[in-house]
Amino acid sequence: MLTPFHLAVQVRDLDEARGFYGDLLGCPEGRSSDTWIDFNLFGHQFVCHLNPEMTPQRHHNAVDGHGVPVPHFGVVLQMADWEALVDRLTGAGVRFEIEPYVRFQGQPGEQATMFFYDPSGNALEFKAFRDIDGQLFAT
Repeated sequence: MLTPFHLAVQVRDLDEARGFYGDLLGCPEGRSSDTWIDFNLFGHQFVCHLNPEMTPQRHHNAVDGHGVPVPHFGVVLQMADWEALVDRLTGAGVRFEIEPYVRFQGQPGEQATMFFYDPSGNALEFKAFRDIDGQLFAT
């Protein structure tokens, strides 16, 4: 059984982060203060720390013919949950950096993936496998 990870990122505005992570992504809010918010990101502890001066820098590396934003973070989901998230994000008009698609088709590690940015410029990737245990670390 996996244990939850803890990740803390900077955001430029806490209300904006609440709207994005809480309302759009559906992450329940935990503790908070006037400078940070804890979210339950699919069972993981995710913290947004206020930095109104932040200026994100974008960098991309080539993967499967796409410019993948680095750094990025996200969660590996069950396929049905990933598909539901795609529908929710598309319905909300989220602009994808890399549109949802299946990469490495027919190869070890075949996965559904999508990339998008939060309002503060943090890059997120959510992915899914038909068989997480068998495909997540396939070589």
